[in-house]
Amino acid sequence: MGLTTLQIEVGNPANPEVTEMLEFLVDSGAIYSVVPTPLLEKLGIRPLATQEFRLADGSRISRKKGGAMFRYGERVGVADVIFGEEGDSTLLGAFTLEALGLSLDPLRRELKPLPMLLANLSVVR
Repeated sequence: MGLTTLQIEVGNPANPEVTEMLEFLVDSGAIYSVVPTPLLEKLGIRPLATQEFRLADGSRISRKKGGAMFRYGERVGVADVIFGEEGDSTLLGAFTLEALGLSLDPLRRELKPLPMLLANLSVVR
């Protein structure tokens, strides 16, 4: 299987006009996106919590977590973001893909629009 990479803009939801373009490895198996800490700090994004992760070898690590705006073409979404440290890959995870209304076709390694459903109880009678 090949790898899918994307150029995506990252910004602070409090100041969405200022963004930085970043190349991400799309990892639909990852929950969160990972962005290098210096870039998030440059954008004024602050950590809100700490999240613990288990690595493939069974060890545990902690990373800071905050919220970021992501823009891909005309699509804009806000999702949790992990403050990446040295050695961490820059990843685009499932929460960010969903916030952008996209999914990854695992066979073709292409992005596809998610069907967007909205429940409206006034229609059900």
